[in-house]
Amino acid sequence: MEKSNNIGGAVAASSPLPMMGSRAHQEINEDGNAALRTAEPIARLVPMALCVAALVLMLKNSETSDFGSLSYSDLGAFRYLVHANGICAGYSLLSAIIAAMPRPSTMSQAWTFFFLDQLLTYLILAAGAVSTEVLYLERKGDLAITWSAVCGSFGGFCHKAIASVIITFVAVACYVVLSLISSYKLFSKYDAPIACSGKNIEVAAFHG
Repeated sequence: MEKSNNIGGAVAASSPLPMMGSRAHQEINEDGNAALRTAEPIARLVPMALCVAALVLMLKNSETSDFGSLSYSDLGAFRYLVHANGICAGYSLLSAIIAAMPRPSTMSQAWTFFFLDQLLTYLILAAGAVSTEVLYLERKGDLAITWSAVCGSFGGFCHKAIASVIITFVAVACYVVLSLISSYKLFSKYDAPIACSGKNIEVAAFHG
């Protein structure tokens, strides 16, 4: 009986099934990483196009009527929207070029993308939120601060501003997706904490 058990253990130990499973898991991970490397540059170019569209639309936003003239440059929130979209468009183009390079991603690059994606997301979100508040005041007015509703007199200006703000919020959604991608690429490089036997110590292992 003991001899039979030993033979069975030797056969189980030499079985190729665990090695095949590990190899298949590695191939799946490599395929997933290759797909992500292909999709990420495209995902970074989409918000660039949106930011440029919102930027150009707002830059050309001016109107003259019997009540005077109104331009985006007369309102600080819209100027901020233009600057934020310009910064985000430039960053999106640069990050797409870097992400498309065939060289493997380094830890410092992953941290840089993670930090900048978060920063630019909040930057453009703030621009959209402030511009939305100004648009509300332009449509409704506010007697408490002597802000009159101007959309009745400058309807074309308000329509272009609304379109620019809507495009900006679509770009915000794209940056949220980019933030999730960069977060995944960074933190997926860490294994789950490993508890050391006999000690109350947890070690986070890193694998390339």
